[in-house]
Amino acid sequence: MTTHPNLGNLLQPVIAAAEAAGRTLAAEFARPDGPRGGAEHADVDDEIEAALRKQLLELLPARWRGEETGVLAGAGGPYCWLVDPHDGTSAFMAGERGSSVSIALLRDGVPVLGVVHAPLSPDRGPDTIAWAEGLDHLLRNGVPIARMLADATLSAGAIVFVSQAAPEWPVGNAHAVTPARFVALPSIAYRLARSAVGDGIAAVSLNSPCGWDYAAGHALIRGVGGVLLDEAGRDVTYTSDGISSTHFCFGGGPRAALDLVGAQLARSA
Repeated sequence: MTTHPNLGNLLQPVIAAAEAAGRTLAAEFARPDGPRGGAEHADVDDEIEAALRKQLLELLPARWRGEETGVLAGAGGPYCWLVDPHDGTSAFMAGERGSSVSIALLRDGVPVLGVVHAPLSPDRGPDTIAWAEGLDHLLRNGVPIARMLADATLSAGAIVFVSQAAPEWPVGNAHAVTPARFVALPSIAYRLARSAVGDGIAAVSLNSPCGWDYAAGHALIRGVGGVLLDEAGRDVTYTSDGISSTHFCFGGGPRAALDLVGAQLARSA
């Protein structure tokens, strides 16, 4: 018989692990010669994931799927950690702010806990957004945030978070989110997180993201009644060991996400 952990009790130590990883990222960003590594990969990413894998598997032995350290069969059962130690590395290496640490826990392929920590948010400083199944609110930097996305629409003035490269094609991106407006952020996990807490109504990735990119943000969106859809408007799903991929993904209020899918399909027709 499987013993299920208290996810609310598990959330705080996961937040602490994410924020410790964020401090490591911030120190790397501040190096006089810049972060170590190449344009698409920072050396610190491997160091952070190794530490997170040890910490998280001690908290809850489970399957493991991470961007840098791959797959670990773990203890089996219904749980799987799905982790991106650094979502938005290329922007980080280019000196841009807004990357994040993304930690999700799946149960039978469903995101039931998510922590997204941006140590270098472009407009807020360190920013941690978290949720676990059983809570009726999100946590932002320790403060409860109660909201629901069910009625969110692409209304005038509403914000849709899009990729860091979006300002290079302002007209096309403006049409894709109309009558809302777009704001660019490097990390899809952080875009989803900020949509969940009310900074926007939806978030988009058109860069073939996979499970570790969006699972933690997906958990946060679930926590406020939202959805994460793929390029065909289907719910994004995961296998029990964390495999998931899309060409595009659209997360937020159900109506807003479907409207964004429709706009993208219209552009592609």
